[in-house]
Amino acid sequence: MSDKSAKEGKSKKAKGKLGLILGAAGLLAVGGGGMFGLVQAGVIGGGHQQEKEDNTPKLIRKGEVDPYAPVNKDKDEGAIDVDGEGGDEYRTAYFTFGEDFTSNLKNSEALVQISLVCSTRRDGRVLIWLRKHELAIRSQLLAIIADTAEDDVYTIPGKERLQKRMTAAINDVLTRKEGFGGVDAVYFRNFIVQ
Repeated sequence: MSDKSAKEGKSKKAKGKLGLILGAAGLLAVGGGGMFGLVQAGVIGGGHQQEKEDNTPKLIRKGEVDPYAPVNKDKDEGAIDVDGEGGDEYRTAYFTFGEDFTSNLKNSEALVQISLVCSTRRDGRVLIWLRKHELAIRSQLLAIIADTAEDDVYTIPGKERLQKRMTAAINDVLTRKEGFGGVDAVYFRNFIVQ
């Protein structure tokens, strides 16, 4: 009887060791697979995602070099650009629309002809985008002029409201096309009402 119980004890010990080894191997496999999944998902290990860089046009301080400044094709044109020490902290760049805007006014026989310039304190990308999307901007501005009452074009407050509406429209077009506006103001070079 003692031989029989000794054999049973040995087989139970062997089965226990085998079960322990298989259990440990199973836990290692599950743990390793879980770890691999967490690393791939970026939960642990820092992930491999780069932070999204803010790539919007930056404000340019006076005296700073604009990395996106449009190239002046005629080198002999004008003088060197020199900023004053007072006033605004940031430099202002201007974009002149190539052609005048001519339109009727809302519910009126009156006709306006407007020459426009807009300004930005941002880097040269805004100027590049203005040139690139000038047709879409022109279309939007003509719609705004046509929706302006005749009384508004004869008063300073009316013209100021028109300038604000135009600035908002330009920024809206640029935001839809490029993801960022950047125009600070619209100015009238000529403003004729007939």
